[in-house]
Amino acid sequence: MRPVIPYVTAALLFGLGVYGVLRRRNAVLVLMSVELMLNAVNLILVTADTTARAVLPHSGQVFALFVIVLAAAEIGVGLAIVLQLYRLRATVAVDDVPLTESPDPVAGREPAVGNSEAGR
Repeated sequence: MRPVIPYVTAALLFGLGVYGVLRRRNAVLVLMSVELMLNAVNLILVTADTTARAVLPHSGQVFALFVIVLAAAEIGVGLAIVLQLYRLRATVAVDDVPLTESPDPVAGREPAVGNSEAGR
């Protein structure tokens, strides 16, 4: 078997996943792009395991299984975050997510303690 075809396919899948992560605005599509990149890595691991004779047999397949388990956990946590984001903001657009929480200067203002004008 020629390993060039799976390696090129995995590189194209990984590139497509990177493009999806960098260009998509929808959080669900970003998660799908991350999954595409993880599947490209799985393809490389399994191809390397079948073409190269390693000291440990089937080590690439075992690593691919670990990547699948981590991908399932990532999807569970990622979808929970996306659902909570949708409940709070009514949108799943990544551009609309504030990275820092800045307090509202008017609504969040607490009265100053010890202010001389507060007692008048």
